Amino acid sequence: MEVTVSSETTRAESLEIVRAEELYRFYRAGDEEVRALRGVSLTVAPGEVVAVTGPSGSGKSTLMACLAGLDDPDGGMVWIAGRRISHRRDAEQAALRARHIGVLFQSGNLIEHLTVAQNIDLAQRLAGRRDPAWRDAILGSLGLTLRRRARPSDLSGGESARAGLAVALANRPALLLADEPTGELDAQTEHRVLSLLHAQAGERTGVVIASHSPAVRQRADRVIQLSDGRVT
Repeated sequence: MEVTVSSETTRAESLEIVRAEELYRFYRAGDEEVRALRGVSLTVAPGEVVAVTGPSGSGKSTLMACLAGLDDPDGGMVWIAGRRISHRRDAEQAALRARHIGVLFQSGNLIEHLTVAQNIDLAQRLAGRRDPAWRDAILGSLGLTLRRRARPSDLSGGESARAGLAVALANRPALLLADEPTGELDAQTEHRVLSLLHAQAGERTGVVIASHSPAVRQRADRVIQLSDGRVT
């Protein structure tokens, strides 16, 4: 059953793909409170590539999870394409994510028992879409046409990164979130993946990349530095 989102949650039209306002996120680790995010705000425009940098534990992955609607902030809100994604029912968050957001994490977003093409088909079905022509276009642009029937375990590191990107692009997302997408890649493959991410930004997709990589920072339109859960 398709989940609808009422018009009362729609913000006025703007040039922003994503707006995060004063995000706070706290965790408990035994008797200690971990302040992962402390008042982080962020906007991303269509076609903009934003790099989020900072040392391990600075809040990068927590911020990405909040932007994707995979985690709710303890304070603040996130809007995607004019619709609030924070503090909604899980089914509503999943529906908004499937329609508007592509997610590419270092740990991968491929299901092992499915082929590359089947992974893309599944991502489209979850959003209530079926677009074989777009699937084939993605595979072609990423150089994966001949690997469409391969399973994730049969792919090289570079092919796996590109296949994960293909799944993230399955539904022509307004926002693409990539958390350390090149962390385990060699320099040549990293360059190719970053070029593909920038090419997607050329299609008016907002792109946010959380990374330690100097190459990511150098090629971004804007860099946001996090430290101890704050923008510095």
